[in-house]
Amino acid sequence: MSHNQGNLSGLCGVFGVSRQSYYQRKDVYYERLCFRSFISEYVRNIRVDCPKMGSLKLYEKSKNYFGDKMNMGRDSFIELLREQGLLLKLKRRRRVKTTDSAHNFKKYENLIKDYAPVSACRLWVSDITYLPMKEGFSYLSLITDAYSRKIVGWEVADTLKYIHTENALHRALKEAVKGGFDIGGMIHHSDRGVQYAYPAYTDLLLSYGCKISMTQTGDPRDNAMAERVNGILKTEWLDGYEFSSLKEVKRVVAKVIHLYNNERPHMGIGMKIPSQVHKVPFSKKA
Repeated sequence: MSHNQGNLSGLCGVFGVSRQSYYQRKDVYYERLCFRSFISEYVRNIRVDCPKMGSLKLYEKSKNYFGDKMNMGRDSFIELLREQGLLLKLKRRRRVKTTDSAHNFKKYENLIKDYAPVSACRLWVSDITYLPMKEGFSYLSLITDAYSRKIVGWEVADTLKYIHTENALHRALKEAVKGGFDIGGMIHHSDRGVQYAYPAYTDLLLSYGCKISMTQTGDPRDNAMAERVNGILKTEWLDGYEFSSLKEVKRVVAKVIHLYNNERPHMGIGMKIPSQVHKVPFSKKA
């Protein structure tokens, strides 16, 4: 038995809970932290058309929209808006906490303020968003190459368990190595959310020799490219669907990502196709 396993067994014994119960509670706590980001995203979307809507109205709309998934009371909701700079009558946008960074895991510095990759697999940006279904929500984790704009990893799930975000990363890393890219020293950039700060995720990146970069504020512009790709998929394809099941979400998302990667010209890369640009051989001068 490892040292950590021994500590866990001791804690379970002291508090009278089983190992299974411990992990179930841990998963619930993790999901609650993650869901804060979707509530913030929903409020930002409302504010596009209704920039002066007050917090109480936003709270009622959020409760109606998210239903049982809405995991915070009014005071906690208002505090979240305050953290994100989303309360009205703010004279100046102050430095704020990132979307769901209310956790004790390591928060990394922003490494990409003045960085522009000159080849593929030098900088990846990550984001996670929600897609409403007829009953409940599904969650889409995306990893995009900043040079080619190609979506290199993704995962759809009906829960916010950390394994799903990790799966998207694992597949992206394996495909990059399989494709002949040297990803040692590559930067992975994200917000400071728990899904990206979780040790299983950061340890996987470090095991491949990657560098970890995170936003320092709750401003979406700090992770603008990931937000942009998310917006393209939703605006041009996914917002028009009424999903009846997770199986349907996965089928549609797979098709949409294929079209985005292989058919859609992207203005950010001179109206070229992401998959074509991504095939540019890696240069050690990058």
